[in-house]
Amino acid sequence: MSDPFSIIGLTSTIPVELVFAADLKPVDLNNLFITAPQPEKLVRQAEYAGFAHNICSWIKGIYATVINHDVKRVIAVTGGDCSNTVALAELLAKRGVEIIAFDYPLSRQRDLLMGQIEKLKAVFSVSWAEVDRVKKRLDRIRDKLKALDEMTFRDNVVSGAENHLFLVTSSDFKSDPDQYERELDRFLEKAGERKAKPDCIRLGYLGVPPIFTDIYEIIEAYGARVVFNETQRQFSMPYGEEDLLNQYLRYTYPYDAQGRIEDIREAVEQRRLDGLIHYTQTFCYRQIYDIIFRETLPIPLLTIEGDRPGRVDARTAIRLETFVDMLKSRKSG
Repeated sequence: MSDPFSIIGLTSTIPVELVFAADLKPVDLNNLFITAPQPEKLVRQAEYAGFAHNICSWIKGIYATVINHDVKRVIAVTGGDCSNTVALAELLAKRGVEIIAFDYPLSRQRDLLMGQIEKLKAVFSVSWAEVDRVKKRLDRIRDKLKALDEMTFRDNVVSGAENHLFLVTSSDFKSDPDQYERELDRFLEKAGERKAKPDCIRLGYLGVPPIFTDIYEIIEAYGARVVFNETQRQFSMPYGEEDLLNQYLRYTYPYDAQGRIEDIREAVEQRRLDGLIHYTQTFCYRQIYDIIFRETLPIPLLTIEGDRPGRVDARTAIRLETFVDMLKSRKSG
């Protein structure tokens, strides 16, 4: 990355409009970590620096990514995301990184979220007019991402992996919305010329984006398709809210489980899902949500767990195959 002082690292999705309004480049550190040539080496680098084995690999990867890329400023989401981010932020501060804390209020109170956004506005010295201008620009891209998502579940011409890759990178638009939009336009044009994929088992993917590199391909090899990526879709701000505050109040990921459950239930019906895969990250507190999902969601759910970056392990692959086979039998009667 050129000019590290123009880069703002993000530990999770934040109101990215404010960073672009300041003419800076947001970089989602999760994406930078997992797309590295050898992300496993970054995990080991963090462990050599003293991180314990039972700390989430995403946290380790973010730490090593910040150090290796000499990121000078990081917005750390210390409320509404990983609980380890608080300590990670303190450690990075000791390494000379400027930390800007951002908290999503668990209560989803409008005035509390406004206070957090106002703090970011003050840090970056931007006006509401500048932020609104950027939001309108990004919303044009988000409309196209909504079309891509519809082409996934309605037209059956976009794969689960392609859906994942575009939606997950909408957290920072790859630091360059113009280039991102050109890439998206080219993809939409080509995808629009494809023949629809044959009907098969339709799955929803729940939870944080996978640390596995080939999970979507594995699922398709077993005769199923992911037509709903829960959290990645949330990164794209799919509701079309004109008001910035409402947009981030409707963003389900940082708040309680009920908003996520409502979103998933709607997807189950609209996208005609046959089953759900709930991905959980090893050592993450969000694993507890699995209990709530199992008690409230209306269709079969398989929980899988990932630890370090790499391909799907044999045991998980067998469980995925068995789950898909069960859904096929259930669907055929």
